[in-house]
Amino acid sequence: MSNARGRIFNIQRFSIHDGPGIRTIVFFKGCVMRCAWCCNPESQSYDVQSMLEGGKQKTVGRDVTVSEIMPEILSDMPYYRRSGGGVTLSGGEVLCQSDFAAELLKECKHYGLHTAIESAASLPYENIEKLLPYLDLYLMDIKHTCPKKHKEFTGRDNALILENAKRVSESGVELIIRTPVIPTFNDTREEILSIAKFAKSLNGVKEHHLLPYHRLGSPKYEGLGRSYSLSDIEPPSQEKMEYLASISESVGLYAQIGG
Repeated sequence: MSNARGRIFNIQRFSIHDGPGIRTIVFFKGCVMRCAWCCNPESQSYDVQSMLEGGKQKTVGRDVTVSEIMPEILSDMPYYRRSGGGVTLSGGEVLCQSDFAAELLKECKHYGLHTAIESAASLPYENIEKLLPYLDLYLMDIKHTCPKKHKEFTGRDNALILENAKRVSESGVELIIRTPVIPTFNDTREEILSIAKFAKSLNGVKEHHLLPYHRLGSPKYEGLGRSYSLSDIEPPSQEKMEYLASISESVGLYAQIGG
């Protein structure tokens, strides 16, 4: 078993999101973007941090090897088999630790597990290529098609992301496009339509998942001694989400609300 080492901040078992069936989610530390709405701000820095949670100090981030965490992943094998589930790598940004991610996915495939990553594809394609031989599903965030607005809200433009989306769509790995719906950022008809049209243009893409903005992660900012810039933004209503889903469906995609 591999001794490749990486830095994570959580392992979540029995998840029914981020891929089919019952899944184990491994959350990677470190990200190249700083999305204003990020619900896991403790994932952004690669550093091991201290965060106040429930009035107590909590250490966020630990170094692990593939061999150390595989027993926890494999302990839920009966649930994966019954539900068609598996393992999803999330973050942070998985691609920031692409060597570790590739080794972990490879080990999961050795045991016949369904594998997925949740990623914004915001690093060079070489980082993605390492993962593709061991990957069944790429859940890719496409947050906006306008590079200026994308940079304003995330800290980076989207040129590399859109190019990587095209290349992944030609790789043969299943690709699902996901869009966090954030009021003031991308919740208009025109913006969702533009993203949906781009998704439809990608080879083999059939699904567009719309993830409604929420403020569940806002207390974490306080725990890290940071301010939360979207504190005045209200989550979109169910009616608004259904309307935006209908926009995505109008281009021929299956639109799902939530991940």
